[in-house]
Amino acid sequence: MAKPIAVLLTLFALGAVANLPASAAEAVDVYKSPYCGCCEKWVEHLRQAGFAVRTHDVNDVPAARQRLGMPERLGSCHTAKVAGYVVEGHVPAADIQRLLKEKPQAVGLAVPSMPPGSPGMESPKPVPYNTLLVRTGGEITVFAKH
Repeated sequence: MAKPIAVLLTLFALGAVANLPASAAEAVDVYKSPYCGCCEKWVEHLRQAGFAVRTHDVNDVPAARQRLGMPERLGSCHTAKVAGYVVEGHVPAADIQRLLKEKPQAVGLAVPSMPPGSPGMESPKPVPYNTLLVRTGGEITVFAKH
């Protein structure tokens, strides 16, 4: 009799994981400089949004970016990987959640440079910026405006 209960509990647990929001079910691996404070603020932004985040301090962020397939011209101070996508720079958690929900054929998302007002770059004088969708074939389009 204990076996059917174990099976039911296992099925319940699997169902509970399947019903979690995409952000809570996906781990984000962040490759960053050990000396960058804004990267830590962005990591905290992701954690507050429910993402499980693993940080990897690297001495050469551009090499990590290149290895993951994000074009250098879209570079920022950190590069991340989630569910097969690359996330470059201070991309808002909501944009990553949308990416994981829509699942476009793409390399990933990028917020080039370090725009004031983006997550981790909070500023009393934010500037408008775009999150870019980097398609697999190299096309780049605006994914979200902030």
